[in-house]
Amino acid sequence: MSFDQINPPARLLMGPGPINADPRVTRAMASPLVGQYDPWMTAAMNETMELYRTVFKTENWATMLVDGTSRSAIEAAIVSLVEPGETVLVPVMGRFGLLLKEISERVGAHVVTIERPWGTVFTDDELEAAIVEHSPTLLATVQGDTSTTMNQPLEGLGALCRKYGVLSYVDATASLGGNTFEMDAWGIDVATAGLQKCLGGPSGSAPISISERAREVIAGRRHIEAGIADGTQERGVRIASNYFDLGMIMDYWGPQRLNHHTEATSMLYAARECARLLADEGMDAAVARHALHGSAMAAGLRGLGLSLYGDQEHRMNNVIAVEIPDAVNGDAVRAGLLDHFGIEIGTSFGPLAGVVWRVGVMGYNARQDAVLTTLSALESELRLSGLDVPPSGGVSAALAHYEEELA
Repeated sequence: MSFDQINPPARLLMGPGPINADPRVTRAMASPLVGQYDPWMTAAMNETMELYRTVFKTENWATMLVDGTSRSAIEAAIVSLVEPGETVLVPVMGRFGLLLKEISERVGAHVVTIERPWGTVFTDDELEAAIVEHSPTLLATVQGDTSTTMNQPLEGLGALCRKYGVLSYVDATASLGGNTFEMDAWGIDVATAGLQKCLGGPSGSAPISISERAREVIAGRRHIEAGIADGTQERGVRIASNYFDLGMIMDYWGPQRLNHHTEATSMLYAARECARLLADEGMDAAVARHALHGSAMAAGLRGLGLSLYGDQEHRMNNVIAVEIPDAVNGDAVRAGLLDHFGIEIGTSFGPLAGVVWRVGVMGYNARQDAVLTTLSALESELRLSGLDVPPSGGVSAALAHYEEELA
């Protein structure tokens, strides 16, 4: 049996992620491999740390990468911060809050959840009341939950947690780079992300930033593999995962360069280029770009006579949930977009499966031509499905929005 060289079809990925990687990122990934302790490589690792301090808006030294998809950093954060039996508070407003709950349960934590209807967000008062009632070790939350497209306000979270001696963790996988995120100003202890959303790269590398306060907690559980032991006395309860042990990962990224794993070199190149491009653009400008094109998409969807889902005041800049009209088959429309136009949009999960489409406008695809192409194709598919929509309603509304915003 023989196989041809891999040749994926051309797609415009306008769903909730992944998105089309910036060509500059894929070019960086094709760069030659070097050894993990080559001085050039360790310098590139240090540059990547510095670049992600800009992206997270932090001075945290421990700002680095976990080799794996965005979920790898989520798991690394929780397994490294929480000892079995400690209480984790998880505000759930969508699927990915439920993911934090499950991961916390798997590491042996006592997990308490508070819940909000999907399509809404929590207030600081609700979070404070839950902290006072349950006295958690860690509050773990999602900033942008793509299942509902909601963007949880975080401005008061860090101060609230520090007031009660609670660590704060934020999953910013889908929001970082396209929505305001101020790690130091907001006092967040640990935050993680992924490349495949607003950062404009492929899935497979997970940026993470760890405050000094959280670093001390992790250092209190420092254990080193026997084969590379440096004579340091072991401390505390050993972190249950070897691969996701943030203490050992920090030793690997730090000046000791204690071996932990072989760095995923091509993914490091990708992650570095994603951060370099954002740093060159400026984080505030990147957020404004996502806001502009995301709101143009929202205007265009309304221009087609469609209804947007959820609390629009707290919607993420980069993902829009739109209610599927009763008169059409949502999956058939999505299939038509893919088959006829090479455009991918998403549906959702749980109570929203088959109820909404999720349209992403993020990373390299947060640009006018991608927005207008998607709206034009969606109009065609809605018409093919028998729905009477305003002629050129989506494109016209989006163009009007651009004209107004850019005037």
